[in-house]
Amino acid sequence: MTSLGYLAAILVSSVSMLLIDHRWRLYLFADARRALAIQAIGVGAFLAWDLVCIRLGIFERGTGPFLTGVEIVPHLTIEEPFFLWFLCHFTMLVFTGAERARSALAARRHREGSR
Repeated sequence: MTSLGYLAAILVSSVSMLLIDHRWRLYLFADARRALAIQAIGVGAFLAWDLVCIRLGIFERGTGPFLTGVEIVPHLTIEEPFFLWFLCHFTMLVFTGAERARSALAARRHREGSR
């Protein structure tokens, strides 16, 4: 029996990250072309890592009631690329959000120091 629970949770979380990104134009909505290139590199690198680890016998397909059980290749489930997209997007939102907060704080300190 298959379940879409885990995949649905990843997709809902990804949509939430897209809404945050859209609201504050942090990453994909700031420069879509560059962000999509970065996403492709990140997801591609993690998928390559997964495939190498699967080949070496380090990673195996997990089991659980919330997984679809659908494999792209042996031991690599359909959920993995979606999770990797979410992971890379989340990481870049945290990074760009922190950079924006740091810049705003520095500008505020500069304004207050020049008074």
